[in-house]
Amino acid sequence: MVSLRTTLRTAAAAAVLVGLGAGAAHAAGWPPLHEGGYLYAGAGGTGAVTVVDLGDLGTCHTLAGPVRSAQVVDGAASVVLYTGAGCTGAHPWATGSLAQSDLPAAALSYRVVPA
Repeated sequence: MVSLRTTLRTAAAAAVLVGLGAGAAHAAGWPPLHEGGYLYAGAGGTGAVTVVDLGDLGTCHTLAGPVRSAQVVDGAASVVLYTGAGCTGAHPWATGSLAQSDLPAAALSYRVVPA
């Protein structure tokens, strides 16, 4: 039996896919959407990938190197990215719970928060 949460996540992911279809030329380089959180060293979902544990709420993680794009498909969690190590920086940026985006600035750390 499929749980309500799984059904909602599937519906939300389908809605994102439909919405991203309109911008396919812009997102041509992005990897396919997968449930979970992923940070990429390059723009457009390219380069080295850091897998985010979306269940680890509130913990600050300093990255081995800067990331420049993010993809989150969860429905319950969001990733807040910081330009400085140790979750510091003047302008943190949050992904939302369904996102595929280049970051406004390279990020050096992040934490997972409820959406």
